[in-house]
Amino acid sequence: MQRSSTDKRHFIIAGVLVVVVSLALYALLYVALPLPLQASTQAATIDWVFQAHMILLSVLFALVVVFMMYAVVVFRRKDGDSSEGEHFEGNTPLEIAWTVLPLIAVVIFGYIGVTSLRTVTAAQENEVVVDVEGFQWAWAFTYPDTGAASADLVLPVNQPARMEMTSRDVIHSFWVPEFRVKQDAVPGQTTVLRFTPTVEGEYTLVCAELCGLTHYNMIAKVKIVSQEEYAQWQQVQLAAMGKTAATAGSIDVAQGDAPAVDN
Repeated sequence: MQRSSTDKRHFIIAGVLVVVVSLALYALLYVALPLPLQASTQAATIDWVFQAHMILLSVLFALVVVFMMYAVVVFRRKDGDSSEGEHFEGNTPLEIAWTVLPLIAVVIFGYIGVTSLRTVTAAQENEVVVDVEGFQWAWAFTYPDTGAASADLVLPVNQPARMEMTSRDVIHSFWVPEFRVKQDAVPGQTTVLRFTPTVEGEYTLVCAELCGLTHYNMIAKVKIVSQEEYAQWQQVQLAAMGKTAATAGSIDVAQGDAPAVDN
């Protein structure tokens, strides 16, 4: 085979290798970095964005490494060869391609990011509102519609939830890996996080912002239960606080009686 850098056969071979390496690397990453259970409607959107970025990273890695290694192997200097390397001025179509194609990719992924963010943060009807307070090093949850309070976060399945968060001291970060979404709790401000849990079960809320000595232990239980269990749990919490549903307001979320939520 000719060793000229302008021989199209080199580009064809390198192109095929880029495709093969890209697919192999993506498959390796997919197996080596499994994602947690999808337990919210937002998780599917975020996972799709994540996978799209993994594909892009695999292609970019292959483009750099394959062409570099191909040049090292095919165009290496042979023993006894003291001549200078081939001189060429440039390749206009190639230069246009590596300028335009990355620009197109940036625009596409920018659009994907904006639309995905809009989707996962959109307000929903009949949201369960929870006031969340982070502090060193625990979480507290209050349900303003009823006045119930708990150290655990309990939510009904398949009903949109809105966390209105603040911090008592330093910045904390609300993150349940199975829900995918994450939001900081900032002192002196109220930040909002929305998600719709879709799988009943018990999860772990962790702080994803380094916040002090026992940051690693700033966790809370998250329980996703049926509508009926949620109503019963609210009744138990209110009874423990000496309240009743009549004084605290309706908690029959299964019937859609929760007040409408504005943005």
